[in-house]
Amino acid sequence: MELNGKVALIPGAIRGIGLSIATLLGEYGVKLILPYYDWLDDLDNMHSLLRKAKIDYIALPADLREESQVREVIKKGIEEFGRLDILINNIERGGWPLVHGPYVPKQWQLEFETTVNTKWYLFNNALPYLKKHKEGVVVNITSIAAEVGRSGPCSLIFNDCYSLANRGVSILTKTWARQAAPEVRVNELMLGIIETRHGPNTRGWGLLSEEQKKQLLDHTLLGRTGRLEEVAKAVLFLVTDATFMTGAQLVLDGGYLLGADKVLPMPKGVVDPSEPTFGGSKKPKV
Repeated sequence: MELNGKVALIPGAIRGIGLSIATLLGEYGVKLILPYYDWLDDLDNMHSLLRKAKIDYIALPADLREESQVREVIKKGIEEFGRLDILINNIERGGWPLVHGPYVPKQWQLEFETTVNTKWYLFNNALPYLKKHKEGVVVNITSIAAEVGRSGPCSLIFNDCYSLANRGVSILTKTWARQAAPEVRVNELMLGIIETRHGPNTRGWGLLSEEQKKQLLDHTLLGRTGRLEEVAKAVLFLVTDATFMTGAQLVLDGGYLLGADKVLPMPKGVVDPSEPTFGGSKKPKV
């Protein structure tokens, strides 16, 4: 898929993963529609980086939990750029148990509305425009919380509603792939512990003890957390190269989901190489 001149809608691009994705796509000539809502201390830095890179974009304040504001963002993006080709569904809200403690109804509602409802609003309102040019792409950004929930070393990171919300988005990915085909590909990028998202440079990470961090890394086969550029490159692959892939899930977790089960060394066994091992001691006459 040729990217130059295409238009992408990327929520959550004010910092971290979203900004890394926006910058990389912008460097390939993609024009960007960037709604933002919180983390306003990072807004000037976002503008500075994108302008320095000479990326064509518009940034719009919006609370995407309100479907009317989702429609307005898409409307303004179409008015500005005339088309929409790519939706990077990078919006979520997850409260660390270590940070927020036990749930209160407001936190539960915030996590579900932001992680599920908003993605649903964005997909459904963007779909008619994505279908129009017959090379549309949707990438749903999710978390391994959908698989592990509040368990093991991640018990301090992933809370219950966040986990079930991400599992819901995994189901929606398959539904949306069927709904959008053949004009639009819909895939899921499931993330493990990444810097700025459940990893370094987050408030929660700073509250973990060194032993708790070690337990998380020991559970990760590659023994480290993920980097922003690795996420951006995975998104680039799904957008440009995964042209025969839809309804699929790409897991970028350094092997966390596999990490609890180790492969033991192969035992020597007890059978002598010359000993018959099948069918008893008597050999058939041939």
